[in-house]
Amino acid sequence: MIDDNALVSDFWGPLRKTTQSRIGLGRSGDSLPTSRVLEFKAAHAAARDAVHVPLDTQTLAQRVEAVGIGAPALVTSAVSSRSEYLRRPDLGRRPADLRSIEHSDKEIGFILADGLSPRALMDHGEQLLSALVAVLGERYSLALPVIATNARVALGDHIASAMGVQTAIVLIGERPGLSVADSVGIYLTHLPRVGRTDADRNCISNIHPPEGLGYEQAARVVASLVAGARKLGRSGVDLKDTSRTDELPAGEALTLE
Repeated sequence: MIDDNALVSDFWGPLRKTTQSRIGLGRSGDSLPTSRVLEFKAAHAAARDAVHVPLDTQTLAQRVEAVGIGAPALVTSAVSSRSEYLRRPDLGRRPADLRSIEHSDKEIGFILADGLSPRALMDHGEQLLSALVAVLGERYSLALPVIATNARVALGDHIASAMGVQTAIVLIGERPGLSVADSVGIYLTHLPRVGRTDADRNCISNIHPPEGLGYEQAARVVASLVAGARKLGRSGVDLKDTSRTDELPAGEALTLE
């Protein structure tokens, strides 16, 4: 008798090693094997926990300070609870109080925001910030960092305006999925101000080594975008990443307009 699940495993096995997607799950009668159902439930629970478990701001602040660009200021959005944060995205874009932020007129400002996955910031925030500081610190002046809780991306515009920086770099926990619960995204806004839209930003997403984008690679993309934004005078849809054009073989470099 032929074992259908064994055939599925043999066929999909090599491909499954290249993706976190659920492929070739097999079957048990008219349903999935029990092991696959349990894997799904575990992934769903991890995604829910990533959203609801609060950010450990004290531990993260110690890690961020150890990076070497100063002790971070702590701010929060206008929401009163995590449940309100999920129900009222508009309040997550507005600050409760920005008096703890030091105005410095520096060139670059880093904002570490919990977003929809505080776990992602705890897992990757310190290492990603270190990689960014390593590539940007020698070329640009850096403001004291800020940690923001119950934050949406646009809260960074309020924070960056209070900081007085020319370019805001927001590290934020991305919406967790059933394959990845700890992914970080970076949103770059040049000349940030309240009222900027997503069209005014550049995003580098899916940062969660070893499966996702690595810290150093993400930092190189950010460095390219910062240089391009300063030359162009703006970020957003008109700004393209050229960090990888030098890696193309001779005669195959692309012209990005």
